[in-house]
Amino acid sequence: MATVDEDLRDQVRDRYARAALAVTAPAGAADCCGGGCGATVLDDPDAPFGAGRYEPEQTSELPPEAVLASLGCGNPLAVAELRAGERVLDLGSGGGIDVLLSAKRVGPTGFAYGLDMTDEMLVLARANAAKAGAANVEFVKGHIEDIPLPDAAVDVVISNCVINLSVDKPAVLAEMFRVLAPGGRIGISDVVAEDHLSVADRAERGSYVGCIAGALSRQEYLDGLAAAGFVDADVTFTHEAAPGLHAAIIRARTPRPAGS
Repeated sequence: MATVDEDLRDQVRDRYARAALAVTAPAGAADCCGGGCGATVLDDPDAPFGAGRYEPEQTSELPPEAVLASLGCGNPLAVAELRAGERVLDLGSGGGIDVLLSAKRVGPTGFAYGLDMTDEMLVLARANAAKAGAANVEFVKGHIEDIPLPDAAVDVVISNCVINLSVDKPAVLAEMFRVLAPGGRIGISDVVAEDHLSVADRAERGSYVGCIAGALSRQEYLDGLAAAGFVDADVTFTHEAAPGLHAAIIRARTPRPAGS
């Protein structure tokens, strides 16, 4: 495993800790994150980040705090095609919006896990789950590069604008593959760069903690998924997040058992 940049990880953790605290102190929400992915675009459906990426009917029954804490660049549930009884894992679950929506979709026979490294977000997410009366959810603390679940523990992995923030992306992709059951799938929203942009080009367009500088290119994503063992991978751009960088939908699956 590559050496983890703990300073960069701490910057990411601090940013999202402040975002979680801002949900309970709305007056500070406008400048808690300093731009980029954050809670400043909650009511704008055309904004590249935030709760505007969800349809109102999806979020109307959720606790307001879960919606306010939405910092993603897409709606992974729109592409994950969740089914009743499935086990779902949300990487970087934040205030819990995607976990709670997943729990409703998979129903009482299914289960939804949320993984986050930020204590403040975990406190917020657990409170939101209690308010929503969601019994088929669990929020666990950990890093997406080292998922604290056993092999083949889930059927679907989702994530919303989080993998670009990882300090070791090959480890994340390998861990997703490990925790997925055979024939399992991913439905991820993330910021992805056009292939012609160098790492320096990406850094010029935005910060790492702002979800821009750390973005993989489309080909880097496809190559990384293949290296981890995924098949049928696809990266589809949806809307621009910065010049040459796009929010995107990433799909792939683990190989199905022989004869299935």
